[in-house]
Amino acid sequence: MNDLKLNRRTLLAGLGAAGGLAVTQSLISVKPSFAADMTTVHMQLGWLASNGILGEVVAQAKGFYKEEGVELEITPGGPNVDGVGGVAAGRSMVGQTSSSPSVMLARSAGIPIKAFAAGYQKHPFTYFSLDSDPIKEPKDMIGKTIATQPTAYILLRALLAKNGIAEDQVTIVNMGSDMNQLMTGQAQAVTGWLTNINALKVVGDKRVDLMLWDAGIQLYANVYFATDDSIEKDSGTLAKFLTGSARGWGYAKDHPEEAVDMLVGAYPNLDKASELEAVKGVIDFSFNETTKKDGWGAMTAANWEAQIKTYADLDQFKGSVPTVDEIMTLKILDATTDIRKKVG
Repeated sequence: MNDLKLNRRTLLAGLGAAGGLAVTQSLISVKPSFAADMTTVHMQLGWLASNGILGEVVAQAKGFYKEEGVELEITPGGPNVDGVGGVAAGRSMVGQTSSSPSVMLARSAGIPIKAFAAGYQKHPFTYFSLDSDPIKEPKDMIGKTIATQPTAYILLRALLAKNGIAEDQVTIVNMGSDMNQLMTGQAQAVTGWLTNINALKVVGDKRVDLMLWDAGIQLYANVYFATDDSIEKDSGTLAKFLTGSARGWGYAKDHPEEAVDMLVGAYPNLDKASELEAVKGVIDFSFNETTKKDGWGAMTAANWEAQIKTYADLDQFKGSVPTVDEIMTLKILDATTDIRKKVG
């Protein structure tokens, strides 16, 4: 994703773009309410709208946000949209970035934002190869050509470093927007998100997957963030928003096909058949043993500390190395524990 050359002016939120997250660019908006107790919350995505906001779409369609006193407006991002900057400038109260390093790098660049929940417990970023020349574990990359997006080079560098592989043992080339380099033999692996079923169809049943997570780089995906000021002064509103989102994701988990209908209804450019194939993976990335214990949206300081160390070891912070307390807070999670655990 576009979170590598991060500064005050160019802040592209998350690494999901590198993984092919994305489908359409439209706007979901609920009609303004005239009720005195309703609060409009603008949510800025770090990339294009996709099944990564399945729970939010469901919460809107089912009226969960309204029941919490919130009107939610979701604005997609894109390659030319500064999602982090939009939140930092106050144009949106909430942001969602595809990958957790965006928050760390923004903080290092002096942007006062913090993560307050993690939508995906495991990051879907994956290295795809063919069964005729499989890459099942990092050591299989030695001597191979790996095609990835320029903004995802750091992920590959981190994977290699984590597994004791010298960078000159692997040839890294730029990847386009599809699987062509893999299918034509120009590269032995390409990268993408496991939830992007449409892009993966061309590979078919010949595909071999190596998840970045399983290779030792354990990032969060679809991270919710806000400014320090919002977390301090508008924590009640953020808690209402997160409650609505939790209820939406819980409903999607229990009614996946209905949730897909709602998603495709909101974003007609999405392919329903592909989304029906993808929804199980989307739910699996959102709910696991961690959410059973701590509820949907949970995250840990220990995981964030490990991410900071990985990026610091690779000298990726252009400013100071941020502390855990600077990049994440449990305040909103703690305020919504009961409902999040019910749907976890």
